[in-house]
Amino acid sequence: MKYTVGEIYDFIDGFAPFSLQQSYDNSGICAGSRSMPVSKVLTTLDINSAVAEEAREKDCELVLSHHPVIFRPLRTLSPDDPAVKLAVYGIAALCMHTSYDSATGGMNDLLAQKLGLSVIEPLAFDEGKPIGYVCTAQTALSPAELAGRCKTALGCKVVRFTDCGEPSDRIAVCSGSGGGFVKNAMAKGCGALVTGDVKHSDFVLAADRDFCLIDAGHFHTENIFHEDIARRLKERFPDLTVIRSEAFTDPVTVI
Repeated sequence: MKYTVGEIYDFIDGFAPFSLQQSYDNSGICAGSRSMPVSKVLTTLDINSAVAEEAREKDCELVLSHHPVIFRPLRTLSPDDPAVKLAVYGIAALCMHTSYDSATGGMNDLLAQKLGLSVIEPLAFDEGKPIGYVCTAQTALSPAELAGRCKTALGCKVVRFTDCGEPSDRIAVCSGSGGGFVKNAMAKGCGALVTGDVKHSDFVLAADRDFCLIDAGHFHTENIFHEDIARRLKERFPDLTVIRSEAFTDPVTVI
């Protein structure tokens, strides 16, 4: 049985409303149309050229990604661009980015669950939408213990952190890129913030305030949604085949 891109869009909109996306974002249908039939979905964190080729080779009519395949306006249409490839191949792209980050039960909930933390309240608000969470752990964790938990639970190749502060059971999380929320975490009484893409200046601030700031990587704090979205889709669309991309992996090599 084949469903449509529109049906899948509406289903996702029900638990992670696209209206929650930030003004700079481009979540939603980035390639294709609502009427396109779908029997097989490929899930991926990002859509690059290899993913577009993978979708074609595996006969997937829809690629469901976290990061939008068109984030900034395309000023030229190159045949090597992933979005152009999808259009040429007749494959749709549905992207759920900041809308999924801010949704209850979305990316940040998954991150908290992976780390064994219980959600208390949002970490911050931007454009009126919740960003990240303040969480609690069952026992107080030292910076090294929390960094180690991140590395194990998220499969990180490397974890960068400020080895500062006392053990804490009040920990903030922000998937993707959240180093700029250090002050928010401090103001909320947290002893640590787990995020990715941390700038040098954020590390300097955290160390100066004797605060544990953990950079577990953008990839590893967000490439955790595959099982959750596959479960949701299969429950709603039992005849839908959902497969996880093998073409897109962490693009960073560590030596």
